[in-house]
Amino acid sequence: MTIDELKREALQLDPSTRASLARDLLESLDDLSEAEIEQLWLAEAERRHHQIISGAVETVSMEEALSRARAARR
Repeated sequence: MTIDELKREALQLDPSTRASLARDLLESLDDLSEAEIEQLWLAEAERRHHQIISGAVETVSMEEALSRARAARR
């Protein structure tokens, strides 16, 4: 089973079961070592870098990001 298949299956669960699964998955991350956490952050930074380079995502200035965040809170 691929990650995408697993996600599709999980999203079909009732909300209470999904919440329990999410809680269990998040708690499992508490057991990671500092080195494992660092590797995850590096992988995430690389993923985001590739999204920017490929044009898959749009970058905005800090001022624009803050403006959008403030507008979304209203």
